[in-house]
Amino acid sequence: MPGGEEPLLRPGSPTSNDSAIAEEDALLTGERTGKEDITSTTRSKWREIGLFVWALLATATVVILAVVYQHSQTTGKSAESDSIPTGKRNLIFMVSDGMGPTSLALTRGYRQFTDELPWDDTLIIDDHMIGQSRTRSSSSLVTDSAAGATAFSCGQKSYNGAISVLPDHTPCGSVMEAAKRLGYTTGLVVTTRITDATPAVFASHVRRREMEDDVALQMIGETHPLGRMVDLMFGGGRCHFLPNSNERSCRNDTTDVVSTAKDAGWSYISTRSEFDSLSSAPALPLLGLFADQDIPYEIDRRFQDSTYPPLKSTALKALEALSAATKNTEEGFFIMIEGSRIDHAGHANDPAAQVHEVLAYDETIAAVLDFIERTETPTLMVSTSDHETGGLATARQLHPTYPDYLWYPSVLANASHSSAWTAHQYHLYLDALSHNTSAPTEEIALKNEKLAYLTTLASSNLGIHDASSNELSTLVSAPAIAAYSFADMVSRRAQTGWSTHGHSGADVNIFASNREWAKDLAGNHENTEIGEFLRRYLGAEEEVEKVTAELREKMDVSHLGEIPKEGERLDGQDHLDHYHGDHRKRCTGCGA
Repeated sequence: MPGGEEPLLRPGSPTSNDSAIAEEDALLTGERTGKEDITSTTRSKWREIGLFVWALLATATVVILAVVYQHSQTTGKSAESDSIPTGKRNLIFMVSDGMGPTSLALTRGYRQFTDELPWDDTLIIDDHMIGQSRTRSSSSLVTDSAAGATAFSCGQKSYNGAISVLPDHTPCGSVMEAAKRLGYTTGLVVTTRITDATPAVFASHVRRREMEDDVALQMIGETHPLGRMVDLMFGGGRCHFLPNSNERSCRNDTTDVVSTAKDAGWSYISTRSEFDSLSSAPALPLLGLFADQDIPYEIDRRFQDSTYPPLKSTALKALEALSAATKNTEEGFFIMIEGSRIDHAGHANDPAAQVHEVLAYDETIAAVLDFIERTETPTLMVSTSDHETGGLATARQLHPTYPDYLWYPSVLANASHSSAWTAHQYHLYLDALSHNTSAPTEEIALKNEKLAYLTTLASSNLGIHDASSNELSTLVSAPAIAAYSFADMVSRRAQTGWSTHGHSGADVNIFASNREWAKDLAGNHENTEIGEFLRRYLGAEEEVEKVTAELREKMDVSHLGEIPKEGERLDGQDHLDHYHGDHRKRCTGCGA
């Protein structure tokens, strides 16, 4: 080759020769070489791109699903509520105050025994269970009736003792107030005082539940900043409507609320005969107060039927009246009906009173369901409890030895009166004895006189024929707590247990007349979700917010009362007698 010229083919290096040999071997054996293949590199890059795109799409899908889910949770469950009827409709909201699941088991077993029914026989209400409710308040794991009912009326949690007032002490618009503003006709029917916590939350706003004098004026519309929000009220609590110059009053002032109501156009009735004389279409607004305080327990009321109408009757009369009033209106009616004294029987730990209260409520449920079948306007009944009372158990261990698995409904069947009524009779006897100049004066003779009376009283009222000397001696030495002592005598023999004289934090049942319309309440829910459903069913969601804004603008301390002090107890249970309405003066015939 001429000097300085490069060869056309460069001689291969030992390395390149080795590489060529390796590549040739790879073609023959199918094994990879250490040399990077252009095709495999391209495939690898496309694989990376594919994985990136897949990850991007998956992430986007997750984000979209999360947004959709969050939207469904914050738009009033509109997708779930498509089944709610449109147009004119009625809503019957029923509250079994203090009734827990065990109350139903107790009553079911009692009824099977007394009526000789088969073991699988159930109550009317049992067939309509759709869910359960969690009951805590904003201030405690154990709610009181005020906070529990505020969850229904306002759809929000509040502190124990609050009557449609929030934890910041501002008023919250109630579903009944919103319904009234939308044109619904409204009503309240209870067996306790009409100014008690549960009815109060629907038509009044106070910072302490014991402000019942103020509640009475708000409920008739006299001091309510929006005017009258209720068209019909049936219940007890007449003492809060009478001036304190009246011996049957429990007001702290001279205001005659009955006269004020009449002047504002209310029709007023106070006796059983007046109630029975009502037409099926009475003039509204209508106020019926049938007891100075609470209507007696059903176990006692049945012997005073000519004086006090039962819940079933007052509920049906109210439904007839509201139905007639809305016959030619664009909107229907909204009513709250409460079996109020189930709660009181729980506070008293009185199982005999409890079963009669629950049976009366079940009879009312049956009557309401029958009304719904007969009415032409789409009507939904929803029933629940604000809490459970007493921590009731249908079994009780009385001795250190392992207990038998049983309880005795026959003991409850033997009782003809409540323990409260029995204690009331005992107190009347003691009062008469203290004024009896011929009564024994020696301590032993006087005690024997009392023991003999108590033996007869326990037998005639409670069906207890084997009262022990210790039980009778306790009644003699501590007459102030006789109601609780009598109740414990019944409970021990029936082997029913109680964990408290107060409320418990147990979940409570939800019932409905139409499962499809009330499917939003199926399953386990916060009590506030029940309140949200009530306003949603009535189409009152926006109106509740408007009412709230107006109340906050117009209400002040003159309506709401002073802001409670930190740590102040507001649940009304500093003393159970006060909680049950035992004010300065008590009606001797109220049976409470």
